Order: sequence, then structure tokens, then C-alpha cells
Amino acid sequence: MNYCRDLVAAADPARQALVERRRDGGRRVWTFGQLADRSARLAGTLAGTYGVRRGDVVLTLVGARVEWVEIMLACFRIGAVALSCTEQSRVGDLLDRLAAAEPVLVIADERNRAVIEHAGPSCPVLLVPDEAIYDAEPAPPAELAMTDPALMTFTSGTAGGPKAVVHAQRYLLGQRLQAEHWLDAREGDLVWCTASPGWSKSARNVFLAPWLRGATALVHDARFGIDERLAILAEEAVDVLCMAPTEYRVIARHASIPPLPALRSLVAAGEALDPPTMTAWRDALGVDVRDGYGQTETGQLTGNVIGQPPRAGSMGRPLPGVSLRIEDGELVVDPATVPTFFLGYRGQPPPQGVWRTGDAAERDEDGYLWFRGRIDDVIVSSGYRIGPAEVESVLAHHPAVADCAVVGAPDADRGSVVRAVVELRPGYAPSDQLARDLQDFVKSETAPYKYPRIVDFVPELPRTATGKTRRAALRSNPDNAAGGE
Repeated sequence: MNYCRDLVAAADPARQALVERRRDGGRRVWTFGQLADRSARLAGTLAGTYGVRRGDVVLTLVGARVEWVEIMLACFRIGAVALSCTEQSRVGDLLDRLAAAEPVLVIADERNRAVIEHAGPSCPVLLVPDEAIYDAEPAPPAELAMTDPALMTFTSGTAGGPKAVVHAQRYLLGQRLQAEHWLDAREGDLVWCTASPGWSKSARNVFLAPWLRGATALVHDARFGIDERLAILAEEAVDVLCMAPTEYRVIARHASIPPLPALRSLVAAGEALDPPTMTAWRDALGVDVRDGYGQTETGQLTGNVIGQPPRAGSMGRPLPGVSLRIEDGELVVDPATVPTFFLGYRGQPPPQGVWRTGDAAERDEDGYLWFRGRIDDVIVSSGYRIGPAEVESVLAHHPAVADCAVVGAPDADRGSVVRAVVELRPGYAPSDQLARDLQDFVKSETAPYKYPRIVDFVPELPRTATGKTRRAALRSNPDNAAGGE
């Protein structure tokens, strides 16, 4: 198989593939013929000039622009492994990824030159935009097995650094299941998945899933803004919208949703979608926001699928053919039934047996699943999965911090926010200014979405008899400390 040869290059070359909205206000429509030719020539540059071979990792730090799509396609064409990183990455984030992934090439947006240079990768760095990268002869498409690696995405855990999730070529074609039954992309549709490069949802729903269903993809190279988001939905007559629950929630709480007659499918995933937000969008447009659930490792597993009444607050039912069960309160998956299940974590043996998601869930009498929280301590904020250890390791380097623990705290807009509970070193006293200093310190060392929006100071963290921090005590008693926000 080869996604580029069998789908992109095989499509009608005159058919519209991508609508690009740029940060500077520009707009361009790209056909399948243009993307097939440009990505093939870019693949020639990767293979010929930079020596990228099958199985090699190519790390990208590029925004939601046509170059990012073409880089992904070029990697798929020659069998390289594409690793997209968020533009919110800081030097520490990139150092983790460079060490774990060992890329042979980094491709970065010119605007990200400074952070790349500070990270100092040992491999070559290619900056875009640069039309010279399309000057090579097209590289021939590799004949790939469904189990050959295709994508790498990093996910957060509760201990240690982020883990590199490796997906196979089957992941690319396996998106057809959720695209048909949940996303509901159809031939001729314009689909906008607003997730920025670097997140697993962007890898599957920006263009992979829409193209499998004959739809056109929309990419917009700008950060979230309510007015601009609503304006583009109207101007482009978007048919299918995939956003994070936080984005739906913020728009519903802070704006009047205008008539958008083209919109017929609204989906959300990343965290539980609250009933008031669903009601606001339904009242405004007459269309339900259909929630779903998946993991970086598994891809989409459940959804409030088309043809079935959605239930507010539920992650829906398992997608057709996917086998899920509740075991001791935890959602457990049969990997053999999941067409997008990952190969494993880089550098570790492949997973064996059933997959334990780490998420607590319940199933009602009609088979709908309800998320009840994390079995472990990962914080889901605005759809971002944040490992407490990542934030704690940064705070530990601040001279004022003797010890700290990071937990999630409920938030009306974001679902949860990061809360840091801090023991101070002698000579430091709790204050709002110190709380702000700690927040700024985290922002300077790691991606800004990870910073603690709440900082509390305590004389001593609650601990077990063996000295482990009792996170449950901190989560259940949010008022046990005074501090700044």
C-alpha cells in the first residue's frame, strides 16, 4: 500500500483537495494534482538531498499550512515516519522529542527558527517556506506493508517524560471507520478540523479522514479567535466542523452563534462536552454537537454516531466493530478490533493483550459510555493531555521551590486547569507575585498550555506513610491552601 499513490495521486487531479487560509489573510485552493506533484518532488528532496530513508523519522515544527500537509505526504510516499510538533513547543519539549525520536531531519517554519536553533538538533534543519524544496525529481512511491511505521505522536504520562507513540500505515486508511460513522464527511463536503499540527486529532482529521470520504480539507494558520472562527465558518460555508470541546464552550459562552446554514455535522473530542454547550449550539443551529472518545494510542474508539440520538455528556457508543468493556471501572479495549491501534511506544516492546485505557467509565442501559475521570493523574485541559511530572520537573528547577505536586482543578471553560501546590524553600514567603513568577517560569521552559493557572502554597504536601504525595487529597480539597491565581 501507499497512501500517496493509492489515494492522493489516484484522485482526479483537478479535484479540490485543500482550502488554505493563511495568517496574513491570504487564501488559496489546492487541487489533488498540485499536492500530488509537490509532495512527490518534496519527497525527492528529502530522499536525494537529505538522505531520508524508509523508517527514518522526520520531525516538523510547522503551522497549519500547505507545507505541513505536503511534508506529511512526502513522508508517507517514501515510508519515512512523520513526527509533527506543536508550535507551542519550547526548547525543553523539543529536546525531549529529539532525544526520543532521533530524527534524521527537522523541517521548521521560518518563524520557529529561534527555538529550533536553541534546541540544537544534531541533524540537518530545513526551513519553510522555500520553493526550492520542490525542484527535485519526484521520488517513486515505496511499496509499504500495513504494519510499517508511518506516524509518531507524543503523549503525556503521569511519570517520567512524554512517550513516543508509533502508528502504522494501517492508521492512515483505518480513519475511514470514524470518518464515515462519526465525523460524517461526505463527497463534496468542506471539512474543518481546527486541531493544530502536533496533536493526534490533527493527524487524522485535518486531511486523512476527509480525503478518504471524498471531501475537501480546510487549514487555517492562526490561533483560536472567536470572531475569526465564526467568520471563516460563514465565508467558506464549512459543512463539517471538528473542534475541541473548549472551543465550542468558549464560543457558546462569549458570543452569539450566527446562522451557519451549511454546517450539518459538528463533532468534538478530547474531553467531556457539557450539556449547556451542546444546548447552546443546538438552539442556534438546529444541529447537535456529537461527542466522541479516543486516545493517541488507539485513535477514535467511540462516538455519538450519525443516525443515533446523541446524549449530552456521553462519549457515545463504541464505533462499529470496536470491542470495549468496563473492567473494575476502567475502559478496556480489544486491540484486534481497532483499525487504528498503535504499534507501540518507541524503544519499548509492542503492547500485548487487551489495552487498558486508564480512563474510568460507566455504561448505561442503552450502551452509551460516560467518562468518569482518569484512573491515573493525567490532566485534560482544553483537550490537551498534560502529564503532572512534566510541569513538576520544570517547577523543581525554580530556586523558590522545595517540593511541589501538580493536579487538575475543575474549570468552567477548559474542563480542567493545571494547579500547582508548592512547598517553598526557607527564605521565601507565599505571595501573589511569587505565584505569577512561578507561572511565568513554567511558560518560559515548556509549552504555555501546561503552565499552572492556579498556584497554591502549603507548609507541607500531604504524603503517604512511604513518602508519596497524596494527589487525591489535593484534588478532593482544593481549598486547603492559600495562594495566587
